[in-house]
Amino acid sequence: MIFPLIKVLNNGIIVELDYMHPQEQEVVRALLNVVIFEGKTYPQRQPLSQAGFSAYWLSKDAFVVRTSGQDATHKPKEILGAFYLKPNFPGRCCHICNAGFIVQPGLRGQGIGRFMGEAMLLIAANLGYEAVMFNLVFETNIPSITLWQSLGFEIIGRIPRAAKLENDQMADALMFYRTLP
Repeated sequence: MIFPLIKVLNNGIIVELDYMHPQEQEVVRALLNVVIFEGKTYPQRQPLSQAGFSAYWLSKDAFVVRTSGQDATHKPKEILGAFYLKPNFPGRCCHICNAGFIVQPGLRGQGIGRFMGEAMLLIAANLGYEAVMFNLVFETNIPSITLWQSLGFEIIGRIPRAAKLENDQMADALMFYRTLP
């Protein structure tokens, strides 16, 4: 595949999806820690240190969606969202991948998640994966559930009371699966 992938979002912003650059890691870690602090979608309870982030997010392939091009002020490109892609299991099962996604809170609903999801499917197939499996999609995360089902994922399981959300509300987690062409 040739990167970056370019897309015009619903709000007219032109964005690019590319491999994460080393200088972007801290911005993505900070965004992930915001999402963790929200307590609604990721299993971690505490913010991730740089070492914890590296072990979790950077163990294989990591991507970002950033604003595209530079304007006349030459300000740096802004990170709008990010995802990782890695084998879900070792050895004989490493042809099944897993991915995790985050989007800046103020930019959710603009098409960034869909762009990342569609691109992830193409990238995963291009990298030789044969299927994608999400282990823990909290049943309260309706935008993710809607997105994954619209992209052809099936719910293959439910883990009762898997998550204690930010307000100690218990939520089941769904497992999603999709084969790749």
